[in-house]
Amino acid sequence: MIYSRILAAVIIVAATLWIGSGVLGRTETPTEGAEAAVAPAVQPLFQVAVVTAKVEEHSRVLALSGRTEADNRARAVARTLGSIVELKVHRGDIVKEGDILATLSDEAREAQVAEAEAMVQMRTTDLEAKIKLIERGVMAANDKNQIEADLRAAESALAQAKAEHERGLIRAPISGVVSDVPVSAGQSLDLNAVVAEVIALDPMLAVAEVAERQLRDIKVGDAADVRLVTGQTANGTIRYVAPTASGGTRTYRVEVEIDNADLAIADGVTADIGFKLAPAASTRLPRSALTFSSAGELSVRVVGADGIVASIPVAIVEDARDEVWVSGPTDGSQIIVQGQDFVKDGQKVGTVDAAGTLRPALISKS
Repeated sequence: MIYSRILAAVIIVAATLWIGSGVLGRTETPTEGAEAAVAPAVQPLFQVAVVTAKVEEHSRVLALSGRTEADNRARAVARTLGSIVELKVHRGDIVKEGDILATLSDEAREAQVAEAEAMVQMRTTDLEAKIKLIERGVMAANDKNQIEADLRAAESALAQAKAEHERGLIRAPISGVVSDVPVSAGQSLDLNAVVAEVIALDPMLAVAEVAERQLRDIKVGDAADVRLVTGQTANGTIRYVAPTASGGTRTYRVEVEIDNADLAIADGVTADIGFKLAPAASTRLPRSALTFSSAGELSVRVVGADGIVASIPVAIVEDARDEVWVSGPTDGSQIIVQGQDFVKDGQKVGTVDAAGTLRPALISKS
């Protein structure tokens, strides 16, 4: 009986100790889990690709689309009435200023010249004879004035007759190429009727329209390169920049003078004109590196020595298809070229060198 009671007591004590050990174990485990949850986890830094900015003097080129244009064009017109007796030119003929292009019917103009020449000869002879008489005292000295006046009147009439005869000759107003002959031999012409059009192809002009913001970079005397749609290339010099803008487009006309002594460049050909601008200190970057700051400014993001991201405002110096030259970054700046749109100012990031991922032209010396 006593043995049973002792065994029961031992079982109760053992059960109590077993249950107690489980409770104690449960109270320790949640504490350790809570401490693990509170402990901060170490997050890896976001990686961005950077290139080192290299500031250098870049010779800029402003590329614009334009066209060739003849330096001068003029029309040869009839200066008097008459019919075309002889037409001496055709389209495409090269003429010099003053060359006769056509001859109009005489209309008694030669007879008028002959009559005026005879009158001058008569007045000259009369003056010589009467001067001798005046010197001998046979005629009054006052008669000399009238005789000289008659001679001057005859000479004036001769000059008018010759001028009228000259009007019957249609001459080239400028040197160049005959581009149009809208008349034919035998055709009767009115006053100021167009006989031929002549265009001067040497020098040739390459003409473009420049926007207001680009006007400050264009100067008379600067060099320019011209590439025609025909494949021809030429070098020229800016000779004129319009002082006022066109009313419709608000652009300014710029003329580049090109040597065209061989007349190989035609009038009205589409051309790409590259204006060589003054060098500017700038850095070359891929276009994708450009972004906008929180203030809305065009900028690039850079990584400081402490790994912190910051935005630097930039200005475009020259814009190409895949890359841009910008001013703003300092020499040696670490500019983000990949991942800049996934970070923000003040964020700490890790960096990798982007040189291996960029085109060779972008990281080599210009």
